[in-house]
Amino acid sequence: MADNARAKKLADLIREVVAEKLLRGVKDPRLGTHVTITDTRVTGDLREATVFYTVYGDDEDRASAAAGLESAKGVLRSAVGRAAGTKFTPTLTFVADALPENAKTIEDLLDKARSSDAQVREVSSGATYAGEADPYKKPGDDDEDAAAE
Repeated sequence: MADNARAKKLADLIREVVAEKLLRGVKDPRLGTHVTITDTRVTGDLREATVFYTVYGDDEDRASAAAGLESAKGVLRSAVGRAAGTKFTPTLTFVADALPENAKTIEDLLDKARSSDAQVREVSSGATYAGEADPYKKPGDDDEDAAAE
């Protein structure tokens, strides 16, 4: 079992090598410049690596990029093996990163909250208190209550 620092270092190397190879070494038109490697994780035994990627475009572009990455997996693994110099080159698994969709969902929720806050602010702009402006008793208020009785 390798230590976490070694796995992290290998994951960083894999991310850089795969990104560089996609940019300059793989001539697949499905991969173009719209594929971005966002993260890489390596198992503790350094046998398997998961490469997370995003694709700029629509669902059709994402599907073609996924097919292109699967077909280029051998070339990319060979490049990782040459760069890593380890006894065993980890197998690569490509997973589409859900980060852009999650960010879009969060941004939509924040916009909804902002509009709701604006509505509340607009409705309450001319409102007055239901009772007195300051409903809390002060130290001098007890004397006035006793004098009124």
